[in-house]
Amino acid sequence: MEFFCYHRDRPGSLELRHELLEEHWSYMDRYAAEMIARGPTLDDDGDAPTGSVHIVDLPDSAAARTFAFGEPGYQAGVYRDVMLRRWRNLLGRTMWEFPGGDTEGNRYLVLGLGAGQAADLEVPSQQHELIAYGPLLSDDGASWLGTAALVRAPDPDTARAVLTPDRYADIEVHRWQFGGRS
Repeated sequence: MEFFCYHRDRPGSLELRHELLEEHWSYMDRYAAEMIARGPTLDDDGDAPTGSVHIVDLPDSAAARTFAFGEPGYQAGVYRDVMLRRWRNLLGRTMWEFPGGDTEGNRYLVLGLGAGQAADLEVPSQQHELIAYGPLLSDDGASWLGTAALVRAPDPDTARAVLTPDRYADIEVHRWQFGGRS
């Protein structure tokens, strides 16, 4: 089962986040084989982290909760909240298989929070700019709750356009970069 996990930083936690970076990476190293995508969201200038995105393939919801809430930054109070949802990998690849590489262009997390009937269940036509893409689902996988995408785009508005605007209660766009050890 695939899961989307987004830890959002608590204001004022940057120093603690930096102190725990090696612990965070060591924790994530334990999940390297299950990782589909990972990396921090960043402030508008791209200078400071604002959260952490991890998309992982785990056996079940209990394993996903262990992954999300056992993370050292979460345990130490770095994050204000955690979004953990079932996810479906419509591209069928990891971020490391993205043909655009890990450094060229601007990268964004586009998070559409569902409202009503499911939307964007097919891969958009600009597939060559998608790093990861899929629906956010309920714990049992039966209900659509939104869509999450990692996108290479020239600007936030272009990234946002990957989702159908009037089909969501809200669409968030966050700067994002490939994560992991250098």
